[in-house]
Amino acid sequence: MRPKKAIRSDMGWSTVDRIVVCGKDLVNEVIGKVSLGDMAWLEITGGLPTPQQSVLFNALMVTLVEHGMTPNAIATRMTYLGAPEAMNAAVAAGLCGMGSVFVGTAEGSARIMQAALKGVDRPDPKAIAAKIVADLRASKSAIPGIGHPVHKPIDPRTPRLFQLAKENGYYGNYCELIQAIALEAERVTGKVLPVNATGAIGAVASELGLDWRICRGIAVMGRAIGLVGHIAEEIRNPIAKQMWEHLEEETSAHRRPGQE
Repeated sequence: MRPKKAIRSDMGWSTVDRIVVCGKDLVNEVIGKVSLGDMAWLEITGGLPTPQQSVLFNALMVTLVEHGMTPNAIATRMTYLGAPEAMNAAVAAGLCGMGSVFVGTAEGSARIMQAALKGVDRPDPKAIAAKIVADLRASKSAIPGIGHPVHKPIDPRTPRLFQLAKENGYYGNYCELIQAIALEAERVTGKVLPVNATGAIGAVASELGLDWRICRGIAVMGRAIGLVGHIAEEIRNPIAKQMWEHLEEETSAHRRPGQE
C-alpha cells in the first residue's frame, strides 16, 4: 500500500500561549507592526512585502473598497435591514454579487494576460492584443478589464495605479498589454473602452507575480471593508427601509387603483 502523503500547511499554528502566522509570531512580530494590506500579502505569499510591494498591494486593495451605492452595497444594506443580527450575512450578500460585471473582472483580465505572456521573452503588445480581442469577439465574450459605464474616456483610478507601478519598479509587459488591449478594442468597435480599475489591478497584480486565480480575492478583501462601512453608515443613518419602500411603491404604482 502506498504511504499516505502527510497533510501540511504553513499558514499558522497555536499553543496555549502562542500564535504563529506564516512563521511570524502574531503578538510580537505582527500586531501593531504589520498593516492590514501587508498582512494580506503575508497570508497570500508567505512572506512580508518589500516597501515597493507594500505600496502597490495596498493601493490595489484600497482601489475597490468603495464606489458608491453599487448593487453590492445595496444587497448588503437590504440584507442587513432584514437580518441586523447577522452582519456577516449582509457582507456576504454583497460579496456574492462580485463577478463578471461588477468588481470581479480583475481575475479575468489577469488570466487572459498571464496566458498570453507565458513563456514569451520579448512580447509585441499590439500583436498579442489584436489576437486576444479577435478571439474574444469571435466567441462573443466580453473583454475583461476595459470599459466603464461612468468613467469615460478615462477611469481616474487607472493612471494612478500605473503611476505607482512605474514609481515602484513594477511597470512592465502586463501594464503595456492591458492598455494595448483597450486601444485595439476601441479600434475595432468604435466605442470608448478605457482600461478600468479592475483591468489595471489585474495588470499590476500580474506584475507583482500573483497568480490570476487570486486576483478576485484582492477585490473581495477590499470590497468587504467597504461593505462593512456601508453597514456602519446604515447604523448611523438608516436608509435601506426608505429605499425598499420607495422601490416597492414605484414598481407597483401602475397596478394600484386609480393609477392605471
